[in-house]
Order: sequence, then C-alpha cells, then structure tokens
Amino acid sequence: MDGLASIVMNEFDLDPFSGAIFIFRSKRSDRLKLIVWDGTGLVMTYKRIEGRGFEWPQMRDGVISINKSQFEALFEGLDWKCVTPRYSRRPVAA
Repeated sequence: MDGLASIVMNEFDLDPFSGAIFIFRSKRSDRLKLIVWDGTGLVMTYKRIEGRGFEWPQMRDGVISINKSQFEALFEGLDWKCVTPRYSRRPVAA
C-alpha cells in the first residue's frame, strides 16, 4: 500500500491522506486495489471479480472522478455508467 500511496503522490500529484478513495485495477480488469486514509492509517482493499471483469471508465491523464453511486456499482461489477444518483425530494411547504 505504501507503493500505491507513492504513485498517488508522485505520479498524480494528489494527497493519499485526504480521505479520497484511490482505485487501481489490473491489466486484465478482473482485480481492484483501493487505498484510503481513514483518519488513523491507510486501508487497502483488494477485490477479484469472476467473469468478464470490472467495467472500467475511460481515463484521461490517468485520473478520473466518480460519485459514490458510481463507485458502489463499479465495486459490485456493474456498469457504473448506467448509474445516476437519486436525489431525495423534499416536501414543499404550503
């Protein structure tokens, strides 16, 4: 995980201790490694998925941003591009 944190800092000029989730995938798209700072230390998660692999977004400059709903779909092996966040409707005051 220290190597991944180093990549985040040195190659992408981002802060691995910001609380953002940084996702790395294998060449075959069937494995993910995630690192995130939880306030007390770096946490790394590794996931291998069966089948055709993770649906991976097109990248420019090696970095993309996705929202929480898209991340959850990606992590479950779903097509994250089909996910749109659902906004709660507030009652209108009369």
